[in-house]
Amino acid sequence: MQARRWLQRGLALAASVPLIAACEFSGPQSALDPAGPVAQAQKDLFLWTFWLSLPVMIGVFGALIYALWRFRAKDAKGAAEVPHQTHGNLRLELAWTIIPVILVVLVAVPTVRTIFATEQRVTPGPDDVVVHATGYQWWFKFEYTGLGFTTANELIIPVGQRVVMSLDSADVLHSFWVPNLAGKRDMIPNQDNQIWFVADRPGTYFGQCAELCLGAHAYMRFRVIAMERPDYDGWVAAFQGAADARPAAVDPLVERGKALAAQKGCVGCHVIEGFHPTVRVGNPDFPDLTNFGLRTTVGAAIADNTPENLAAWLRDPQSMKPGNTMPTLWTAADPNREDEIEAIAAYLLSLGRDPATTAQAIVGGAHGGQ
Repeated sequence: MQARRWLQRGLALAASVPLIAACEFSGPQSALDPAGPVAQAQKDLFLWTFWLSLPVMIGVFGALIYALWRFRAKDAKGAAEVPHQTHGNLRLELAWTIIPVILVVLVAVPTVRTIFATEQRVTPGPDDVVVHATGYQWWFKFEYTGLGFTTANELIIPVGQRVVMSLDSADVLHSFWVPNLAGKRDMIPNQDNQIWFVADRPGTYFGQCAELCLGAHAYMRFRVIAMERPDYDGWVAAFQGAADARPAAVDPLVERGKALAAQKGCVGCHVIEGFHPTVRVGNPDFPDLTNFGLRTTVGAAIADNTPENLAAWLRDPQSMKPGNTMPTLWTAADPNREDEIEAIAAYLLSLGRDPATTAQAIVGGAHGGQ
């Protein structure tokens, strides 16, 4: 019986080894794979407390295992031995009072130092990228303060420059989190919270709402794309020139899609700079589609921005992202549905890719979230 019990324990331990080996510390949303000074400071603090807790864990579990084995119940042939009583032992009392105090100090000092270095509000300087982020159910709006344009679900930043973000919410509580760049920060209605970070290397960093905000919370994603400064400057120029950009030659499918975007009511909700020469279309409380063709995702980063995925989104938004507020524009029996979807998708994917702008030369393809 005893041998069987030990065999079961051994098998359980062996089964846990592959699970432990499967842990990945450099995944796309791993706080243990920092790409900036804020995330690096937070990782350093985490590792410091982890290694500090390791001898404590070994000591506690070691003492527990020893006590369970040494003072286990005896069989009927042996007398139950009463352990030696240590109540009132001055040395032990001092040890388990002083050691925890030392451990608390060793954790508290670097923690407070890290908080003051990374969490305090800062005053944006002339070289900082200043962005006002607003959380909606269930997407993110990024307003580039001073640059005069807005993006949705994609934050483009230059490498090596500080990004200072003011955070707000248009409805319920949200939380802004890009694990590779910085920790979480709440987005609260009518409260101006702030977060700042720097990206040390180019790349795409995956963000997520980290506060349960009902229905489509799990689908409330975004991306931070860090570019070298020349590429970032070109991207900014593309957005600032979007209102004045006019195609030299228009694809008939794109032209039809533009007409359908007005007919189907797309521009009643979504801002598209340059859509009309004199009238500003759309509502700022819905995702801005200016230069949509440059974005990498659709549906707030739940799918890559490909013609197939965009068509699937237009056809039935709820099947891709349950709970979103995008209406279904066609019935399943509408004979014109697929042709019209193809035209609108072609128009949306053309935004920002026109040769009259510099945007296409920047990233050479689709770029991020509706």
